[in-house]
Amino acid sequence: MRTLLNYVDFAILMSLGVVALWVQIMALADCLRTPATDFTRVYKRSKSFWGALTGVGAFFGFIYLIGPLSTTLAVGFPVPPSLGMAMIFNLAAVTIAGVYLSDVKPALAEVRGRGKGNQSRGPSW
Repeated sequence: MRTLLNYVDFAILMSLGVVALWVQIMALADCLRTPATDFTRVYKRSKSFWGALTGVGAFFGFIYLIGPLSTTLAVGFPVPPSLGMAMIFNLAAVTIAGVYLSDVKPALAEVRGRGKGNQSRGPSW
């Protein structure tokens, strides 16, 4: 029974970690491809500020996943991620990425002309 719980715990925490890492990478990629002048035009913090925060966040998301994976490969059975400091750092990192994606990115999209008022222009891809 304990082994089954290890597998379930491992699968749930690792899948949540993958989702968190995906959100962190999306925030970092958007921040890196946005020109620095756009950040000053919307009166948000600088590009280097958001780049550093989202970059460190993506690093913590990667560390959160790589630790249990390497331990599982070395030991031979699933070792779930720790619920200690790694989890707290990853939660803080995904929160920062969420703030960037929900507050800063829409403001930058309005400056670039892809905001709410410009629906008639079509898709941006």
